[in-house]
Amino acid sequence: MSGSEAGYERSDVNIRNVIGIAVVLTGFLFATLIFLNHFFSYSKEKMVYERVLNTQSAELRRLRVVENEKLDSYRILNQQTGQYQIPVSLAMKLIADESYRK
Repeated sequence: MSGSEAGYERSDVNIRNVIGIAVVLTGFLFATLIFLNHFFSYSKEKMVYERVLNTQSAELRRLRVVENEKLDSYRILNQQTGQYQIPVSLAMKLIADESYRK
């Protein structure tokens, strides 16, 4: 076996290249972990909203219809005393206008 066919490397490893590659791979790993963390957090919040917070029962929808009808309708409460019900939005406007005039 001659000297040119020796079984070892003749030069040292370039440490700058090794450190550079290690830094780039570490940065890529951290960026990937941060992205995955945000992605899974967003996915979890979306799933919770869709399954828990966004669902409405039929009873709740009926209750809202009844309540909105009460809030947005006219009717006579007591004709002898002159008590009438008007929509809440109109009542708020009338009270604001009255307060503004004072």
